[in-house]
Amino acid sequence: MKGFKVVQPGLLTLIQDGGRYGHHRIGLTTGGPLDAHAFKWANRLCENDLNTTALEVSIGGLVLEAQVDTRVAVCGAVMPFKINGQQMPRWCSHRVKAGDKIELGFATSGARAYLAVAGGFEIKQSFSSTSTVTREMIGGLQGQKLQPGDFLPCQSSYSGALWALPESEQPDYSRSPTLRVVLGYQHQAFDRVQQQLFFSSEYTLTSSADRMGFRLAGQAVTSTMSGMLSEGICHGAIQIPADGQPIVLLNDRQTIGGYPKMGSVIALDTAQLSQQLPGAKVCFEEISLELAHNILCLAERRFVTTDVLRIA
Repeated sequence: MKGFKVVQPGLLTLIQDGGRYGHHRIGLTTGGPLDAHAFKWANRLCENDLNTTALEVSIGGLVLEAQVDTRVAVCGAVMPFKINGQQMPRWCSHRVKAGDKIELGFATSGARAYLAVAGGFEIKQSFSSTSTVTREMIGGLQGQKLQPGDFLPCQSSYSGALWALPESEQPDYSRSPTLRVVLGYQHQAFDRVQQQLFFSSEYTLTSSADRMGFRLAGQAVTSTMSGMLSEGICHGAIQIPADGQPIVLLNDRQTIGGYPKMGSVIALDTAQLSQQLPGAKVCFEEISLELAHNILCLAERRFVTTDVLRIA
């Protein structure tokens, strides 16, 4: 069988495709890449469908041994990327041959990188997706993060073109992001003073941050709601629990919850948030639903029309 052997799995490396949709009714969350922008670029540079199965490498420390001739690309956080000990550029595709050693060191900027392989990793789907959700123990390899000795099958694809994303188009993860928010119907549970406090304050990312959500610390805000029934929760929802400290919910969030919500962070900005480490500063900005749609459409158009450089 052809593919990659996991020599060292890193702190948290997960198999992910575009996400698991249509199963909230049975309590299964979406999963998928926290930074969909970097994930899609890794696949595009390997000439894959944009939802093709790849690896999400959090913090770093991954070492793979190729047992196939193919092409790979690494996009996302600034992690030292080596092939056979030689430093290689990210945001472009590279050829590897059987026996080659692929290493991702520890991130110096950003938190998550994505490693794609031409044709994708051939992982059996679970509930219509290969995305790993460890809490639910589904997807990936038995619902677990990668372990030493795991094998990631894929096909040979060595002779295709190699591509690079121009440096001017590569994101800068060192900036403190401003998270754009569409207000939800529960925003009326926060009076105008509380809303002004929320949108004019700076928050710090705490160590309580994982794929379920990021807890922030800063100016507390209070709601007039004393209790509510649990209801479905969307990606990017900003829950305000009793202590008044916001929680931004992400891909592996629970499907229902009972805290009041200020609104939802748009997907482009949850991707930026996912690249931050504890101690990072963020702030929030209210935007309209119409502007959110325009921002998304323009970003998708830019992705499609961005010219990549053929390097081989």
